[in-house]
Amino acid sequence: MVPRFHVQAPLCAGATCMLPEEAAHHAVHVLRVRAGDEVTLFDGRGGEYAARVASIERLKVAVDLLQHRPIEREPPLWTVLVQGLSSGERMDFTIRKAVELGVAEVRPVLAAASLARPKGERAAARREHWQKVAIAACEQCGRNRVPEVHPAIRVEQLPKINDSYKILLSPRAELRFSEACRKVETAVTLAAGPEAGFSAAEEAALLDCGFVPASLGPRVLRTETAALAALAALNALRGDF
Repeated sequence: MVPRFHVQAPLCAGATCMLPEEAAHHAVHVLRVRAGDEVTLFDGRGGEYAARVASIERLKVAVDLLQHRPIEREPPLWTVLVQGLSSGERMDFTIRKAVELGVAEVRPVLAAASLARPKGERAAARREHWQKVAIAACEQCGRNRVPEVHPAIRVEQLPKINDSYKILLSPRAELRFSEACRKVETAVTLAAGPEAGFSAAEEAALLDCGFVPASLGPRVLRTETAALAALAALNALRGDF
């Protein structure tokens, strides 16, 4: 595969741009890119650019933009994932795979049972890190639109999303997920709890926001499994699988 890199600044065919430092490091030291190699660049504003490495001087990688390709690889459903904050690499894993599966937004929520509880500067740093995880996933899977990872908030602070069918993943629900998906039209919001799940009060708050509880089957899934299983099932039932 031709290496893909995200560049924050607007791109334009015929111009030359420099890869960001982290992307340059990955290109030179991991992918072993050399001058003259073909690469693909995207800025998240739509489509991608065929490009060629013009020069490499240590970690300064100059790339010539050749042609804009109006290619999109977005699923037909606009999917928002409300994910209870999980600890360590589990949150990174969930975000990375959710982006690969086509999620459009990730809204981390601090639940009562969340083991990870970043605050202040640490919370801002975690959000920045998660956004980089989403960008890396787009580089890998071919998406040219980068999903936004919102700041972590409490469940009670979750904004009302009126133009989306909302499903709360709950092992206690009687409604099957496949049945709930029948009511999904163009947009859906999925809510998945952290390691120990949402509290009764948090589930009540989600129900007040219009979420419908649905079950993924008789087995209790881990937090990083539940959201991804739901996204994959949703793609198979109403998406682009």
